[in-house]
Amino acid sequence: MSIMGSLTHFATIVFLLSWLVSIQADELKTSQKPCDFQAIFNFGDSNSDTGSMSAAFFPAILPYGQTFFHEAVGRASDGRLIIDFIAKHLGMSLLSAYINSIGTSYRHGANFAAGSSTIMRQNKTYFDGGTPFTLEIQIQQFNNFKTRTAKFFTQANKNSYRAHYPKPEEFGKAIYTFDIGQNDIAYVLSKVGKEDSQELISNIVEYFSKQLQNVYSYGARRFWIHNTGPIGCLPVSMPIHNVHHNSTLLPGYLDQNGCVNYQNDLAKDFNKKLKDEVLKLRTVFPNASLTYVDMFSAKYELISNAIKSGFVEPFEICCGYHEDGNHVYCGNKATINGKEIVTKSCNDPSKYISWDGVHYTEAANKWIANQILNGSFSDPPLPITHSCQITH
Repeated sequence: MSIMGSLTHFATIVFLLSWLVSIQADELKTSQKPCDFQAIFNFGDSNSDTGSMSAAFFPAILPYGQTFFHEAVGRASDGRLIIDFIAKHLGMSLLSAYINSIGTSYRHGANFAAGSSTIMRQNKTYFDGGTPFTLEIQIQQFNNFKTRTAKFFTQANKNSYRAHYPKPEEFGKAIYTFDIGQNDIAYVLSKVGKEDSQELISNIVEYFSKQLQNVYSYGARRFWIHNTGPIGCLPVSMPIHNVHHNSTLLPGYLDQNGCVNYQNDLAKDFNKKLKDEVLKLRTVFPNASLTYVDMFSAKYELISNAIKSGFVEPFEICCGYHEDGNHVYCGNKATINGKEIVTKSCNDPSKYISWDGVHYTEAANKWIANQILNGSFSDPPLPITHSCQITH
């Protein structure tokens, strides 16, 4: 057989295998009815915080929230987050932050995510850039929420609580979503070199697994777990904003999109270990569904195709000042080299991927949500509406 014939034969095999995988995914999607999710319980950091840090400490300010809510509502974006689009897709109301007790309803679940949160315990305060609401604390808050709401439904006037809280039997039919790890990777980057990172990343993933097991012990059976995104593609990480213009970068420091390779490599290391751990947990808990969602690839696809998707260059920032290593974050002001810098929003946030150099705009969050909700980046490859199915 000629070389050309061999290549054609190989291409045919690849096509058939891809077709079979596609058929299998379609069969999985149609083999059962959509899940009867009764609530969402979310855990994470600022990528899915819907008001925890704003309620606990200093209230959020405009221009955060300007696009959709037209006021600051505690989200690190101009509008909605991915968790908001998940709730909308599942036909539920937007999640209220657990700690935001004023005027809130928890009928369709609660959000325990908080900005700056990590998987591991922290040894710094809010004023040092930390948070008391690590994943471990978030899960204890959930347990407290579940225990206390259960008591409501044993009281004589239980009907008054039905409109505001999930019923005890609905916790087992809820979907438990996780989006955390980015701040842990940032900590690894600040403390150790890449060659010393493997053990630390393994410890982080192991601790993550322990917390997932704790949530299982509290009754969770349907898990939707995001891996961490391409931290090296955050504009504040890119040299164009983070180093002086006359600095010389070594070959291979950046990839084709201008992202920092070694930072993304650490994120990939974390993601590989996390996926391996999810696979292990499936054998430990055969009666649970654990969906691993490749957020890294979904976000990187957007970054790689920014212009084609209708956005400006991915390193452009809508709100904030980030030049020559000087950072003034969105909504703040500072004096740099004798000049007062006041940060305001760009004219059209819908054209930007990055809202403030760290977090995504509503338009980008919506784009990413549309990619992951259909199961294209999931293992197993099921849409979120069918992710309760146990395929292992």
